[in-house]
Amino acid sequence: MKEIPDNIDTSHFWMPFTANRQYKSRPRLLAAASGMYYTTDDGRQILDGTSGLWCVNAGHCHPKITAAIQQQAAVMDYAPTFQMGHPLVFEAASKLASIAPEGLNRVFFCNDGSESVDTALKIALAYHRMCGDGLRTRLIGRERGYHGVGFGGIAVGGIAGNRKHFGPTLAGADHLRHPLDIAKNAFSRGLPEHGAELADELEQRLLALHDPATVAAVIVEPIQGSTGVILPPKGYLQKLRAICDKYGILLIFDEVITGFGRLGAAFAADHFGVVPDMITCAKGLTNAAVPMGAVLVRQDIQDAFLDAAPENAIEFFHGYTYTGHPLAAAAAIAAIDVYTEEGLFDRAAAMAPYFEEAAHQLKGVPYVKDIRNLGLVCGIELEGVPGKPGTRAFDVFLKCFWEKGVLIRTTGDIIALSPPLIIDQLQVDQLFAAIADVLKTQKAIPAAEHAPA
Repeated sequence: MKEIPDNIDTSHFWMPFTANRQYKSRPRLLAAASGMYYTTDDGRQILDGTSGLWCVNAGHCHPKITAAIQQQAAVMDYAPTFQMGHPLVFEAASKLASIAPEGLNRVFFCNDGSESVDTALKIALAYHRMCGDGLRTRLIGRERGYHGVGFGGIAVGGIAGNRKHFGPTLAGADHLRHPLDIAKNAFSRGLPEHGAELADELEQRLLALHDPATVAAVIVEPIQGSTGVILPPKGYLQKLRAICDKYGILLIFDEVITGFGRLGAAFAADHFGVVPDMITCAKGLTNAAVPMGAVLVRQDIQDAFLDAAPENAIEFFHGYTYTGHPLAAAAAIAAIDVYTEEGLFDRAAAMAPYFEEAAHQLKGVPYVKDIRNLGLVCGIELEGVPGKPGTRAFDVFLKCFWEKGVLIRTTGDIIALSPPLIIDQLQVDQLFAAIADVLKTQKAIPAAEHAPA
């Protein structure tokens, strides 16, 4: 067993979403990164099958992005955007608007996905009030949805573990059922055939219960990522768009994961041909080099704020100290340039069929219950250990890291994969071969010390 390095005291850092005691008994330390690989503190190369946390889409330490951050840090470290500005934040907004779906040409910057969701929810609530429709205070999310960890995000989110310790969140939030149906759609390649009718539940159940005139917005992830890659059935998102249009409800796509090439297009909205009223994004916006999030908004939504306020008044009482931070703006500009100049979205689209074929080669491997994929994202659902949820997938995670030199991500008993868009075929093969090898040697009940806390 590897010991903790003498020069590192792990006791002070309270790690997020981590079994702290378990981790600190045998820490997994990443010391460097380049391209598709991390390097551990003991010099091992680890193939990154998860883009860090769904975010390093152009690969690690891209020289153009690194140089942009370094250069900006030497020129100006910080500038406020409350009643002030700096050139890069306007350039970054224009650059982002240039690749956004048509009509979403207004950008509100924040610092991560959680803040982008809370910002979008506040915009939705305030917009209806600005339009004289103040009864619209209800927000609708989806079961098993993940929208960050702010109180707004966990209110519309639908993952029980993210909610249960914190008591009441926002009043008036409700949830659609999620569309995962393994009985009908197991081992689908791409979008499932069955389940589009679940979108009708928005109109037939939730709006019938609450009254459409009280609903401000519906927020969904085009692909539910953090809960284990749940794909929208064919026609599902189109139905949600039509229902929201019918009743004057804003539709928000949470594209913190799917934005910036994950499905072979700039945004999932482009891939599905469904344009929401707002898009929340983060992660790949800066290739994760500097924290940054954003909300893409229809121009007429911002115009409603401008029209409702006196000329010299603040129109929207919301923002963050680090909104449009100069280093983040520099990273965003460089990252978008990299995506476009290197054709990474097209590259992802071209690699997707090979990735899909490799993923579905796991069908028939021990303990594989379902495989779900679209673009360069894949969920592999495993048969769990009775009474020990998450144990099997976490055991695979540990063995892939320590024995195979591959980084995967797990949520419950689901393996989630989302490699950088620069992955090649040999690396795809390595990624799925590692998972297959580990599963083939799995015991019926993995070692107890491997079970997640």
